[in-house]
Amino acid sequence: MIPIRDTIPSSRVPVVNYLLIAANLGFFFYEVSLGESLPPFLERYALIPARFLGGGVLSFRELLTPVTAMFLHGGWMHVLGNMLYLYIFGDNVEDTLGHGRYLLFYLACGVVSFAVQTGFQPASTVPNVGASGAIAGVLGAYFFLFPRARVVTLLPLFIFFTVVEIPAVVFLGLWFLIQFLSGTVSLGRAAATGGVAWWAHVGGFLAGIVLLKMFTFPGRRRGHMSV
Repeated sequence: MIPIRDTIPSSRVPVVNYLLIAANLGFFFYEVSLGESLPPFLERYALIPARFLGGGVLSFRELLTPVTAMFLHGGWMHVLGNMLYLYIFGDNVEDTLGHGRYLLFYLACGVVSFAVQTGFQPASTVPNVGASGAIAGVLGAYFFLFPRARVVTLLPLFIFFTVVEIPAVVFLGLWFLIQFLSGTVSLGRAAATGGVAWWAHVGGFLAGIVLLKMFTFPGRRRGHMSV
């Protein structure tokens, strides 16, 4: 399922969401420009669970890796897929929270998602990168705020494609179920070769639902409107 757009208009320009998308794309283009220098760059700015939990004294830069890692990506499909979801779902969450709270909410979800993934693979020496966990938090907030919205979706049917409107509660519920089942299947597998950080997605989504209550003032939620 490929989301195209949702049916909830924003009442204000999602400035922070646009800046987050621009920052993620900008850092990715910088990664591409590094060529052979990319691996040592990732060693410095990605989150490496075994190093983070190694017991030694962490430098200020290493303490910031849960944040810096959010703006790094492992390939074109990784960054473009993430930015598509952020573009579609982030504007409405920013509309609800306001610009400043939305930025803090996004960063907090990303940090929690990395913490969850690190908890499941504490001995991993593979650099963890990506905005997926933070964006999963945005999806969790959207799931709670706008369950009756419709997600216009490109749906593959064998060799053909069709466009359908799927309720947000179904679309995002299926998305979360896929992440959870994939994470469950991955338990016990060696993490030495990398792969998808499924538990970061799960943790980010749940964090988005929980943290939403901390970042939302009473009366600002628009999620139960009929659409």
